[in-house]
Amino acid sequence: MKPQRVCALYYSATGTTDRVVNTIAEALAQKLELPLERFGFTKPAERDKEYHFTENDLVVVGSPTYAGKLPNKILPDFQTRLHGGGALAVAVVLFGNRSYDNSLAELCAVLEGNGFHTIAGGAFVGRHAFTDALGEGRPDWDDKREITAFAQKIADKANGLTDIPAPIAVPGDAAAAYYVPKGTDGQPAKFLKAKPQTDLGKCTFCGACARFCPMGAIDPKNPALVPGTCIKCHACVRKCTKHAKYFDDPAFLSHVAMLEANFADPKKNEVFL
Repeated sequence: MKPQRVCALYYSATGTTDRVVNTIAEALAQKLELPLERFGFTKPAERDKEYHFTENDLVVVGSPTYAGKLPNKILPDFQTRLHGGGALAVAVVLFGNRSYDNSLAELCAVLEGNGFHTIAGGAFVGRHAFTDALGEGRPDWDDKREITAFAQKIADKANGLTDIPAPIAVPGDAAAAYYVPKGTDGQPAKFLKAKPQTDLGKCTFCGACARFCPMGAIDPKNPALVPGTCIKCHACVRKCTKHAKYFDDPAFLSHVAMLEANFADPKKNEVFL
Protein backbone atom coordinates (compact mmCIF):
# COMPACT_ATOMS: atom_id res chain seq x y z
CA MET A 1 0.00 0.00 0.00
CA LYS A 2 2.97 2.38 0.10
CA PRO A 3 2.42 5.22 -2.39
CA GLN A 4 4.82 5.96 -5.23
CA ARG A 5 3.56 9.47 -6.05
CA VAL A 6 2.01 12.40 -4.18
CA CYS A 7 -0.63 14.48 -5.96
CA ALA A 8 -2.30 17.77 -5.06
CA LEU A 9 -5.71 18.60 -6.55
CA TYR A 10 -7.68 21.64 -5.50
CA TYR A 11 -10.55 23.95 -6.29
CA SER A 12 -9.35 27.34 -5.00
CA ALA A 13 -11.08 30.45 -6.30
CA THR A 14 -9.15 32.94 -4.15
CA GLY A 15 -5.96 30.91 -3.61
CA THR A 16 -6.23 29.96 0.07
CA THR A 17 -7.13 26.31 -0.45
CA ASP A 18 -4.34 26.09 -3.02
CA ARG A 19 -1.81 27.20 -0.37
CA VAL A 20 -2.93 24.71 2.27
CA VAL A 21 -3.21 21.73 -0.06
CA ASN A 22 0.21 22.41 -1.55
CA THR A 23 1.80 22.86 1.88
CA ILE A 24 0.53 19.43 2.86
CA ALA A 25 1.46 17.80 -0.44
CA GLU A 26 4.97 19.30 -0.46
CA ALA A 27 5.62 18.11 3.10
CA LEU A 28 4.34 14.63 2.22
CA ALA A 29 6.50 14.41 -0.89
CA GLN A 30 9.56 15.51 1.06
CA LYS A 31 8.99 13.14 3.98
CA LEU A 32 8.15 10.17 1.75
CA GLU A 33 10.81 11.09 -0.83
CA LEU A 34 8.29 10.87 -3.66
CA PRO A 35 7.57 12.94 -6.78
CA LEU A 36 4.80 15.54 -6.55
CA GLU A 37 2.26 16.42 -9.23
CA ARG A 38 -0.21 19.31 -8.95
CA PHE A 39 -3.63 19.56 -10.57
CA GLY A 40 -5.65 22.75 -10.51
CA PHE A 41 -9.40 22.14 -10.46
CA THR A 42 -10.58 25.74 -10.41
CA LYS A 43 -10.99 26.97 -13.97
CA PRO A 44 -13.74 25.55 -16.20
CA ALA A 45 -11.21 23.98 -18.58
CA GLU A 46 -9.51 22.22 -15.66
CA ARG A 47 -12.82 20.78 -14.48
CA ASP A 48 -13.64 19.52 -17.97
CA LYS A 49 -10.84 16.96 -17.71
CA GLU A 50 -10.93 13.46 -16.23
CA TYR A 51 -8.44 12.72 -13.44
CA HIS A 52 -7.46 9.08 -13.04
CA PHE A 53 -5.37 7.86 -10.11
CA THR A 54 -4.16 4.43 -9.02
CA GLU A 55 -3.33 2.50 -5.86
CA ASN A 56 0.21 3.90 -6.19
CA ASP A 57 -0.95 7.48 -5.51
CA LEU A 58 -1.47 9.56 -2.38
CA VAL A 59 -3.77 12.41 -3.36
CA VAL A 60 -4.43 15.56 -1.33
CA VAL A 61 -7.81 16.95 -2.44
CA GLY A 62 -8.99 20.35 -1.29
CA SER A 63 -11.96 22.68 -1.51
CA PRO A 64 -13.24 25.75 0.31
CA THR A 65 -16.46 25.55 2.28
CA TYR A 66 -19.46 27.36 0.79
CA ALA A 67 -22.51 27.59 3.07
CA GLY A 68 -21.30 24.68 5.18
CA LYS A 69 -20.69 22.23 2.33
CA LEU A 70 -18.75 21.85 -0.90
CA PRO A 71 -19.56 24.54 -3.50
CA ASN A 72 -22.81 23.36 -5.06
CA LYS A 73 -21.81 24.27 -8.62
CA ILE A 74 -18.43 22.55 -8.26
CA LEU A 75 -19.66 19.44 -6.42
CA PRO A 76 -20.82 17.65 -9.61
CA ASP A 77 -17.30 17.98 -11.02
CA PHE A 78 -15.78 16.49 -7.87
CA GLN A 79 -18.29 13.65 -8.14
CA THR A 80 -17.76 12.85 -11.82
CA ARG A 81 -14.21 13.92 -12.79
CA LEU A 82 -12.11 12.28 -10.07
CA HIS A 83 -11.42 8.54 -10.36
CA GLY A 84 -9.57 7.11 -7.38
CA GLY A 85 -8.58 3.69 -8.64
CA GLY A 86 -7.70 2.65 -5.10
CA ALA A 87 -5.54 5.70 -4.33
CA LEU A 88 -5.02 6.93 -0.78
CA ALA A 89 -6.55 10.35 -0.17
CA VAL A 90 -6.33 13.25 2.24
CA ALA A 91 -9.47 15.42 2.36
CA VAL A 92 -8.89 19.12 3.04
CA VAL A 93 -11.42 21.91 3.43
CA LEU A 94 -10.98 25.58 4.19
CA PHE A 95 -13.49 27.73 6.05
CA GLY A 96 -13.67 31.45 6.66
CA ASN A 97 -13.72 31.41 10.46
CA ARG A 98 -17.44 30.64 10.78
CA SER A 99 -17.68 26.84 10.52
CA TYR A 100 -16.88 24.06 8.11
CA ASP A 101 -20.17 22.40 9.14
CA ASN A 102 -20.53 19.39 6.81
CA SER A 103 -18.03 20.16 4.07
CA LEU A 104 -15.32 17.80 5.28
CA ALA A 105 -17.80 14.93 5.70
CA GLU A 106 -19.10 15.61 2.20
CA LEU A 107 -15.64 15.66 0.64
CA CYS A 108 -14.72 12.40 2.37
CA ALA A 109 -17.95 10.80 1.14
CA VAL A 110 -17.30 11.97 -2.42
CA LEU A 111 -13.76 10.61 -2.37
CA GLU A 112 -14.76 7.26 -0.93
CA GLY A 113 -17.56 7.03 -3.48
CA ASN A 114 -15.09 7.74 -6.28
CA GLY A 115 -12.74 4.89 -5.40
CA PHE A 116 -10.32 6.64 -3.05
CA HIS A 117 -9.36 5.43 0.42
CA THR A 118 -9.35 8.39 2.83
CA ILE A 119 -6.61 8.19 5.47
CA ALA A 120 -6.78 11.73 6.88
CA GLY A 121 -8.90 14.85 6.85
CA GLY A 122 -8.46 18.43 7.92
CA ALA A 123 -10.48 21.65 8.19
CA PHE A 124 -8.37 24.81 8.19
CA VAL A 125 -9.16 28.46 8.75
CA GLY A 126 -8.50 30.86 5.89
CA ARG A 127 -9.41 34.46 5.23
CA HIS A 128 -13.10 34.66 4.44
CA ALA A 129 -13.76 35.37 0.78
CA PHE A 130 -16.38 37.99 1.66
CA THR A 131 -14.46 40.09 4.20
CA ASP A 132 -11.01 40.69 5.66
CA ALA A 133 -12.57 40.91 9.13
CA LEU A 134 -12.80 37.10 9.35
CA GLY A 135 -9.62 35.06 9.29
CA GLU A 136 -7.41 37.89 8.07
CA GLY A 137 -3.88 36.59 7.53
CA ARG A 138 -4.91 32.96 7.90
CA PRO A 139 -3.35 30.58 7.30
CA ASP A 140 -0.53 32.26 9.23
CA TRP A 141 2.86 30.93 10.33
CA ASP A 142 1.36 29.07 13.29
CA ASP A 143 -1.14 27.47 10.94
CA LYS A 144 1.62 26.48 8.55
CA ARG A 145 3.54 24.76 11.34
CA GLU A 146 0.36 22.93 12.35
CA ILE A 147 -0.35 21.96 8.73
CA THR A 148 3.20 20.68 8.25
CA ALA A 149 3.02 18.63 11.45
CA PHE A 150 -0.26 17.16 10.21
CA ALA A 151 1.44 16.15 6.96
CA GLN A 152 4.25 14.45 8.88
CA LYS A 153 1.70 12.32 10.73
CA ILE A 154 -0.06 11.45 7.47
CA ALA A 155 3.28 10.31 6.02
CA ASP A 156 3.91 8.08 9.02
CA LYS A 157 0.42 6.61 8.68
CA ALA A 158 0.85 5.97 4.95
CA ASN A 159 4.21 4.30 5.54
CA GLY A 160 2.70 1.98 8.13
CA LEU A 161 -0.23 0.72 6.08
CA THR A 162 -0.27 -2.96 5.22
CA ASP A 163 -3.86 -3.23 4.01
CA ILE A 164 -6.71 -1.07 2.69
CA PRO A 165 -7.56 1.36 5.50
CA ALA A 166 -11.03 1.97 6.87
CA PRO A 167 -12.50 5.35 5.84
CA ILE A 168 -11.39 8.20 8.08
CA ALA A 169 -14.03 9.32 10.59
CA VAL A 170 -14.82 13.05 10.55
CA PRO A 171 -17.66 15.09 12.04
CA GLY A 172 -20.62 16.22 10.01
CA ASP A 173 -23.33 14.82 7.75
CA ALA A 174 -22.51 14.56 4.06
CA ALA A 175 -26.23 14.56 3.21
CA ALA A 176 -27.14 17.61 5.29
CA ALA A 177 -28.68 20.69 3.73
CA TYR A 178 -26.67 23.82 3.03
CA TYR A 179 -26.30 26.47 5.73
CA VAL A 180 -28.88 29.22 5.31
CA PRO A 181 -27.13 32.61 5.44
CA LYS A 182 -28.76 35.20 7.66
CA GLY A 183 -28.73 38.97 7.76
CA THR A 184 -28.30 41.31 10.70
CA ASP A 185 -32.04 40.94 11.43
CA GLY A 186 -31.65 37.18 11.96
CA GLN A 187 -33.75 36.37 8.92
CA PRO A 188 -32.56 34.43 5.85
CA ALA A 189 -30.53 36.65 3.55
CA LYS A 190 -31.55 35.94 -0.04
CA PHE A 191 -28.78 36.98 -2.41
CA LEU A 192 -28.61 34.00 -4.76
CA LYS A 193 -28.91 36.26 -7.81
CA ALA A 194 -26.40 38.86 -6.61
CA LYS A 195 -23.57 39.58 -9.04
CA PRO A 196 -20.41 41.68 -8.81
CA GLN A 197 -20.51 45.30 -9.87
CA THR A 198 -17.73 47.16 -11.67
CA ASP A 199 -16.40 50.63 -10.93
CA LEU A 200 -15.70 51.76 -14.48
CA GLY A 201 -13.63 54.64 -13.15
CA LYS A 202 -11.11 52.12 -11.82
CA CYS A 203 -11.47 49.26 -14.31
CA THR A 204 -8.73 49.07 -16.96
CA PHE A 205 -10.46 46.26 -18.90
CA CYS A 206 -7.45 44.00 -18.35
CA GLY A 207 -9.75 40.97 -18.23
CA ALA A 208 -8.21 39.43 -15.11
CA CYS A 209 -11.59 39.03 -13.46
CA ALA A 210 -12.90 37.05 -16.43
CA ARG A 211 -9.79 34.86 -16.57
CA PHE A 212 -9.95 34.00 -12.87
CA CYS A 213 -13.71 33.43 -12.65
CA PRO A 214 -14.17 29.69 -11.98
CA MET A 215 -17.60 29.76 -13.62
CA GLY A 216 -16.56 31.67 -16.73
CA ALA A 217 -19.40 34.02 -15.85
CA ILE A 218 -17.78 37.37 -16.73
CA ASP A 219 -17.71 38.76 -20.27
CA PRO A 220 -13.96 39.02 -21.13
CA LYS A 221 -14.62 41.85 -23.59
CA ASN A 222 -16.72 43.85 -21.14
CA PRO A 223 -16.01 42.91 -17.50
CA ALA A 224 -18.98 44.97 -16.34
CA LEU A 225 -21.24 42.28 -17.82
CA VAL A 226 -21.79 39.04 -15.91
CA PRO A 227 -24.09 36.95 -18.11
CA GLY A 228 -23.17 33.64 -16.47
CA THR A 229 -23.83 32.14 -13.05
CA CYS A 230 -22.09 33.87 -10.14
CA ILE A 231 -21.34 31.71 -7.09
CA LYS A 232 -20.09 34.61 -4.94
CA CYS A 233 -16.60 33.09 -4.73
CA HIS A 234 -15.08 36.59 -4.88
CA ALA A 235 -12.26 35.56 -7.19
CA CYS A 236 -12.96 38.66 -9.29
CA VAL A 237 -12.94 40.94 -6.24
CA ARG A 238 -9.77 39.45 -4.76
CA LYS A 239 -7.83 39.24 -8.04
CA CYS A 240 -8.59 42.76 -9.28
CA THR A 241 -5.50 44.86 -8.59
CA LYS A 242 -7.47 48.07 -9.23
CA HIS A 243 -10.20 47.21 -6.68
CA ALA A 244 -12.81 47.77 -9.35
CA LYS A 245 -15.02 44.78 -8.50
CA TYR A 246 -17.44 44.84 -5.57
CA PHE A 247 -20.84 43.61 -4.37
CA ASP A 248 -23.61 46.03 -3.44
CA ASP A 249 -26.59 43.70 -2.99
CA PRO A 250 -28.30 44.77 0.29
CA ALA A 251 -29.08 41.22 1.44
CA PHE A 252 -25.51 40.12 0.75
CA LEU A 253 -24.05 43.09 2.64
CA SER A 254 -26.36 42.40 5.56
CA HIS A 255 -25.09 38.82 5.69
CA VAL A 256 -21.48 40.01 5.66
CA ALA A 257 -22.23 42.43 8.49
CA MET A 258 -23.80 39.58 10.48
CA LEU A 259 -20.70 37.41 9.98
CA GLU A 260 -18.40 40.24 11.06
CA ALA A 261 -20.48 40.86 14.19
CA ASN A 262 -20.66 37.22 15.28
CA PHE A 263 -17.65 35.27 14.01
CA ALA A 264 -14.60 37.48 14.48
CA ASP A 265 -13.01 35.41 17.27
CA PRO A 266 -10.30 33.17 15.77
CA LYS A 267 -11.32 29.56 15.21
CA LYS A 268 -8.99 26.58 15.45
CA ASN A 269 -8.01 24.14 12.75
CA GLU A 270 -9.21 20.56 13.15
CA VAL A 271 -7.45 17.46 11.86
CA PHE A 272 -8.40 13.79 11.79
CA LEU A 273 -6.15 10.76 11.35
